[in-house]
Amino acid sequence: MVNKVKKVMHEWKQGSLHSGSKKGPVVRDQKQAVAIALSEQRKANSAGLGKGGPKVSPPTKLTRHPVSGDGM
Repeated sequence: MVNKVKKVMHEWKQGSLHSGSKKGPVVRDQKQAVAIALSEQRKANSAGLGKGGPKVSPPTKLTRHPVSGDGM
């Protein structure tokens, strides 16, 4: 997780971090570099979700049915 942020910030310090793709302009602002790093980390984390592990259904909710009020 931290590796992605570390990699992007290293690219920014070296002056090789581009916004968008390699054709985009070079990022010079540190805040923009942090935003790119967090965005890439979020993408990397979400790619690994949902894989593996058994599927467990959520517990069923018990409902109470109203009883007819006649009683006679």
